[in-house]
Amino acid sequence: MPSTRRHTLSLLLAALLVVATLAACAGAPLQEMSDARQAVRAAERAGAGKHAPEPLAEARQLVERARLSMQKGEYKEAREEAEKARDKAMEARRLAEAAAPASGA
Repeated sequence: MPSTRRHTLSLLLAALLVVATLAACAGAPLQEMSDARQAVRAAERAGAGKHAPEPLAEARQLVERARLSMQKGEYKEAREEAEKARDKAMEARRLAEAAAPASGA
């Protein structure tokens, strides 16, 4: 009987590990949202509103869509939108930084 009990305990621990791993993957994308918002702020400070308004506007829209997806509990979509927002904001920042010296700003 002791080996059956050990086997059951091993299976239980393995199942708990799988559940914990899946729960971590399915959690709210708080870090991704923070990264996206910080990237938008950095793009704004770099002058993207003037030098790269389209990608900056797209980044802001993606952050808002990610926020709404999070509210609905659609974490996968929220994570993807937040990552796209971060990338778009980084693009806006690069464009703004490249344009600013040329304009004398």
